[in-house]
Amino acid sequence: MKTKQDLRSAYRQLRKSLQPAVVEAKSQAINQHFLSWLDGRNQLQHFHLFFPIDRFNEVNTFYIKESLEQLGKTLYTSQVNRGATELETLKLPHDAAFFLDEWGIPVPQESILVSPSKIEVVFVPLLAYDLSGNRVGFGKGFYDSFLGKLKPEVLKIGLSFYGPEERIQPDPHDVRLDFCFTPEKVFTF
Repeated sequence: MKTKQDLRSAYRQLRKSLQPAVVEAKSQAINQHFLSWLDGRNQLQHFHLFFPIDRFNEVNTFYIKESLEQLGKTLYTSQVNRGATELETLKLPHDAAFFLDEWGIPVPQESILVSPSKIEVVFVPLLAYDLSGNRVGFGKGFYDSFLGKLKPEVLKIGLSFYGPEERIQPDPHDVRLDFCFTPEKVFTF
């Protein structure tokens, strides 16, 4: 079994090799799978998004943001303030404008600091995941800590350009995914 560090390194290299047009096309395909999944789940109203760091070739979640706004959903994101060890939850205004912070993370110019208590769905950044919903993130632990403080019924959705690994050894603090959307299909765990 590969270590988490080996997986981080391998998937960073895989993503690095993707051309911008491929990232956009795959991101749009992921959004289409998400919209199909969301159809019939109208009760879900509160969605937490991460926004892509371009230099890491992350899934472009702005397509999901636009789709959810068109459906009238309430959107949230998070930020880590300098020196902080936990994510703060921000409610996004409709059609928020963004700027890049010092790490290259898109941050809304206007937002409201709120409690995460209304969140029903969280899109979780990852590098790799397995057939059981275990994931490998960037190794800072921000999302595992954040997810661990939410209601247990909150749906945790990974987004990936790639299929799952067979098995990833989870750490005791790791929080598993409920779903993962790829350009080809939806994985349910």
